Amino acid sequence: MDVPAAENTGHPRRWAILGVLVISLLVVVLDNTVLNVAMRTIADPRAGLGASQSQLEWAINSYTLVFAGLLFTAGILADRLGRRLTLTVGLALFGLASLLSAYAQTADQLIWARALMGLGAAAVMPATLSIIANVFDPRERGRAIGVWAGAVGLGVAIGPIVGGLLLEHFWWGSVFLINVPIVIAGVVLVLTLVPESRDPKPGRIDIVGVLLSIVGLTLLTYGVIEGGEKGFGRVESWGALVVSVAVLAGFIVYERSIEFPSLDVKLFAIRQFSASVAAIGLVFFAAMGAMFFSAFYLQLVRGYGPLASGALFVPFAVAQMIFAPRSAAMVRRFGPKRVSTVGLLLVAAGLAGWLFIGETTPIWVVGALFFLMGVGMANVMPPATEAIMAVLPREKAGVGSAVSNTIRQVGGALGVATLGAIISSTYRDQVTDATAGLPAAAREVARESVAGAYGVAEQAGPAGQALIGSANDAFISAMHYASIGSTVFALLGALVAAIWLPGRRPADAPTPTGAGPAETPTAELIEA
Repeated sequence: MDVPAAENTGHPRRWAILGVLVISLLVVVLDNTVLNVAMRTIADPRAGLGASQSQLEWAINSYTLVFAGLLFTAGILADRLGRRLTLTVGLALFGLASLLSAYAQTADQLIWARALMGLGAAAVMPATLSIIANVFDPRERGRAIGVWAGAVGLGVAIGPIVGGLLLEHFWWGSVFLINVPIVIAGVVLVLTLVPESRDPKPGRIDIVGVLLSIVGLTLLTYGVIEGGEKGFGRVESWGALVVSVAVLAGFIVYERSIEFPSLDVKLFAIRQFSASVAAIGLVFFAAMGAMFFSAFYLQLVRGYGPLASGALFVPFAVAQMIFAPRSAAMVRRFGPKRVSTVGLLLVAAGLAGWLFIGETTPIWVVGALFFLMGVGMANVMPPATEAIMAVLPREKAGVGSAVSNTIRQVGGALGVATLGAIISSTYRDQVTDATAGLPAAAREVARESVAGAYGVAEQAGPAGQALIGSANDAFISAMHYASIGSTVFALLGALVAAIWLPGRRPADAPTPTGAGPAETPTAELIEA
């Protein structure tokens, strides 16, 4: 069913609004990656805070824990209270927390400030996507989401570059302080340009469901983080995962039994919705895990500094910016099934290429692999996200956005934790012989990670170079095993897309739950 051009239901300022939303999104996504290059500086007792390894991990994970745990709840509140209001409050919290992080006096203060940043980011992320769903006509929504997805890729890629530049000229807190003027400009633009929207018939608030989702997602994220850091055999990790599964199962049962659920779990019976959610989770599991081990490879094995290693992510960003906005046209021509499947296969090919990366591989090969992954991601995220948003009526856009973003965060956290565990265990096995002659304390540090081995080697005199060579060999071997794991998950995502995502013809697509014919018709969600 084609809608005449005169019946475009989009907002008159929709493209300007999209620009504001991209700015809001970019500052949040960029901060997810910019901290990685500042870790060494923050650990320095003179130039930084003297943070321990555990404190550094929690400076990253406190953000992730709050962010992933509250994404779904923030989407519900945005639909109920107003999406512009939620976005404005989220940006303000994010800016305040960035200021507190920049001037933290201790590592513990930084951890708590980062948690507050996660709270602000949780409000910003779903609000941006739900506003897009409301201000764009369904025919243009696919292209708008392509631009939105390109901003995500850009933020992931330029974060290390921005962090490296700031650290070369300013103190460590500058990586957080730079957020403040961007947030101020974002708040002014949001209040000036973005219209308010909310669910006109929200029904009774589902307090029990909201609380169950917070507890379940927080425990799931915590269990994944603990498992990745300390092993999944510890009760803190597997216990949290078991309880999280039980709580989330209770959430599903409860949501099915009430009149006004915060999440209509019957949506997962719609093939397009569930397959798109699975594809997003699997591709982020694979890609984020690969970016985790590639950072260690570039900065330690190859010896690149923060700025140079960050620059190698530029091909990923360029691919996102070129191909993500064009994905909607590809979907119109070939259908979401073919586009997403090919995209996931390209991601898998880029990940498989790491099997052939060694200590002396020409660095342009690494850049080419990042570009290939970027092209693939650019043709997975927009059609999958659009498919999720299309099965919901516009007034429920916040929930759809929250589901998409929550799956992405949990998938990424699982990828980092699982592939990180593979790297840690394989590295320890491979480096055992090389560390046998070291004192007990030094041996334990060298076996913990390749970074620890470099630290021990600096104090080992002439024998240090041999230890570095053995550590590099062990890490590269572990990286190859991890790349196999990430490739398998990307291929699994391609299989899901090939079997369950709809093709070009919408005749077999189920009618979206609650979507009126004038808002998200089934035919349009394939063509958008």
